[in-house]
Amino acid sequence: MASSATPQTLNLKARLNKANEEPLYGLFLLSFSPTLAEIAGHAGYDFVVVDMEHGHGGISEALPCLQALAATQTPAILRIPESSAAWAKKALDLGPQGLMFPMIDDPDLAKKAVSYCRYPPNGVRGAAHPVVRASKYGIDEEYINKCEKELLIMCQVESMEAVKNVEDIAAVEGVDCVMIGPLDLSVNMGWLRDPVNEKVKEVMRVAEKAVLDSESKTYLAGFAMPNDGPDELKRRGYHMVCGGVDVGLFRSAAVDDVKRFKMN
Repeated sequence: MASSATPQTLNLKARLNKANEEPLYGLFLLSFSPTLAEIAGHAGYDFVVVDMEHGHGGISEALPCLQALAATQTPAILRIPESSAAWAKKALDLGPQGLMFPMIDDPDLAKKAVSYCRYPPNGVRGAAHPVVRASKYGIDEEYINKCEKELLIMCQVESMEAVKNVEDIAAVEGVDCVMIGPLDLSVNMGWLRDPVNEKVKEVMRVAEKAVLDSESKTYLAGFAMPNDGPDELKRRGYHMVCGGVDVGLFRSAAVDDVKRFKMN
């Protein structure tokens, strides 16, 4: 069993800047279990994505997960259900270290996503900083001076349209990271029952190269699949690698445990 992780800085962007050739390794949390979030932090994951797009929980359920991760000094990223000002506002007020926007197909959508994370006049984020968790409920007087600089803004590329525009998406000011979504990209290409096959991988390579070669130096993130594992993503130059999902890890362990018992 892994030992408790060394305390980590919560400034995810600063960690990425220092990562050099070694990618950060993270986990998706769909269970909304604070206990599993805490275990993930102690296990040593570099970040955890609390998934409000496909997980059952919303803002209220995400909060205790963020609190558990903060207790282990593990950066938290919130993936919101849709790219909208309302969802971004509520998510940002919780104080995550990163925000992930799904289904960003073109640079205009990327610009809107960034605007949701900026206070006027640079954006449309509503102001409640004196009383929300993000500013330690108003105790952190420096919050408004540093929040936009420290927040990691991630845009997901999950369609052929997005791949076509990926270079322009990566070049949008304020977009820090492009996250390639292999499963939705596969479905968009017509491969629901055969995800991340060789044809999908060819398209992924195009998107990967566009991001890695971009003058904007935007980070590249991805999600490992059974036929495209985390070591492969690391080899191809990804800066952030999501290796699995909490419920998937538990499912696999539970199924294997039952099989071992039944076979004896």
